[in-house]
Amino acid sequence: MVSQEIINQAAQLLTDQYLSDEPFLLSDGLIPNTLDEAYEIQKAFQSNLIEKQGPVVGYKLAYTTSALQQNNGVTEPCMGLMLEKNIRYSPSELSSTDFVQLGIECEVGVSLKHDLSYDEAPYDVDKVSEAVESIMPAFEVIDNRRTPGLPADINLKIAVASNISNAGVILGEPVSNWKEIDLISAYGYMSINNRLVGDGHGYDVMGHPLNPLAWLANKLSSQGISLPAKSIIITGSIVSPKFLTTGDSAFISIEGLGTAELSVT
Repeated sequence: MVSQEIINQAAQLLTDQYLSDEPFLLSDGLIPNTLDEAYEIQKAFQSNLIEKQGPVVGYKLAYTTSALQQNNGVTEPCMGLMLEKNIRYSPSELSSTDFVQLGIECEVGVSLKHDLSYDEAPYDVDKVSEAVESIMPAFEVIDNRRTPGLPADINLKIAVASNISNAGVILGEPVSNWKEIDLISAYGYMSINNRLVGDGHGYDVMGHPLNPLAWLANKLSSQGISLPAKSIIITGSIVSPKFLTTGDSAFISIEGLGTAELSVT
């Protein structure tokens, strides 16, 4: 494992690039050797933003399909952190000037009613379901700052270290009777400027939208970390990233869960 000094240096460089609206790039001596090292940089990077953006209140999941995992050279999902001031609610308005390249994804959002404690692992869908208070449609808001032309393995490690493009979430109305909904077959779609740009089903996300939550709880448990009550988790793309410009409006709908919408100024 690299030293804490290297982790802090890498995190500070990413922080400086973030605040300067630059693409993310780490020099050779600061590129993590492993994904575990990348996660340590990610934590330090997000800690640097807490004063401006608030504490960690949730997680995002990425690469929750086999195709995305193969494309990115991993065999499991990856996780990122979400900070309090980046949690937004539908309908929401985003300013394009706040992002380098603004994008959105259509996802299932989850709110927990009690902890998923690290000492109660392993978790599966049934077990995490007991901790779920509500489920809602969600836009993941992303800010693409990847530096083009990097080798795939380097790109992946820098992506994880820089929080996998997450810039928050826009949540629709929570659904508390979600157990009455067939989440596996639920159909979801996204439109931009009233034009369909993508669709899918709950089973596209690791076979069930709550499988990523179980993976996350187990991943954190292996590090001695619990998922606290009231955490917000977005569980992976039903519709892959789409990018927006000033004047765009977007709409998502997930069968049984309702809708969410946003506009860009």
